[in-house]
Amino acid sequence: MKKSLIFSISLLTLVCGLMGCKKTEKADDPRAKEVVIYTYDSFCGEWGAGPAIAELFEAKTGIKVTFAECSGGQLVAKAVADKSAPFADLAIGIDNNLFKQALDNDILMEYKPASSSVLLDGLSEELNQGGKWLLTPYDYSHFAMIFDSKSDIPAPKSLEEMTLPVYKDKIILMANTSTVGLGFDNWVKAAYGDKADDYMKRLEPSVLTVAPKWSAGYGMFTKGEAPLVISYTTSPASHIEYGEGDQYKALIFEEGHVRQIEGAGILKSAPNVAGAKQFIDFLISEEAQNLIPLTQWMFPANKDVKLPESYSLGAPVPEKTLKY
Repeated sequence: MKKSLIFSISLLTLVCGLMGCKKTEKADDPRAKEVVIYTYDSFCGEWGAGPAIAELFEAKTGIKVTFAECSGGQLVAKAVADKSAPFADLAIGIDNNLFKQALDNDILMEYKPASSSVLLDGLSEELNQGGKWLLTPYDYSHFAMIFDSKSDIPAPKSLEEMTLPVYKDKIILMANTSTVGLGFDNWVKAAYGDKADDYMKRLEPSVLTVAPKWSAGYGMFTKGEAPLVISYTTSPASHIEYGEGDQYKALIFEEGHVRQIEGAGILKSAPNVAGAKQFIDFLISEEAQNLIPLTQWMFPANKDVKLPESYSLGAPVPEKTLKY
């Protein structure tokens, strides 16, 4: 999730020859000077925060950063496969939707950065669901429906209103194999409880399509194929930042919203634990966090970061946060 909304994300494809690497035991081991990170395309791609953060980290520490790209939904599966063949050191992008899956598979090492006091209060507790500090939050935003205000239909005021006939074929959702699609499912579950399946059936006539991933679905939306799309409250800020105006609005619904908190965690199979700890420490520093708002289009986890004006104009914060 998170994302430059006006550029096509350039996918970073990496071929890694490290599948046979072992745990770092000596200071002069070449693997001690490299951190390998599983992450998703919009973090490590050309317009994501990853490349710039990696460049700053390498200059500061001398440790090379290698990103191994996979979709957000595949992060845990990739790490599980590493149990028998140590490869990556970190996973960046495991969120509160995927936390239980990561916990059940026992892939993460406990690590609390010494500088954790810079993080917004409550983020870590919500991300780690009140348990051990396995993931360090680095960004967050609430899920929301984004509305094209130039369309000829009224903006819905709630999840429930989206089931009305006026919204027939007017909504673009994403498959729940994507983090945004899974986020919408959890939003519905948080709002409707054991009646969530009934709501989804009633919503079906309103759904034009279920896109395979966020970039495809949001691209259809900006091309005018439907006036409503699932994304984040922060998404319209990018359009404002790049001079596209405030046509697209994040709608605040009366039921409340769930938020996605993304975290970075050290894998138990990590060959370079020391380097992974250094990277997490740097990831939540003000230097790195300053890059988050205009690349990931999410709120930074570091509470000292000053947000760009586009956020005050186009990134509303819901008063009610739902838990799931």
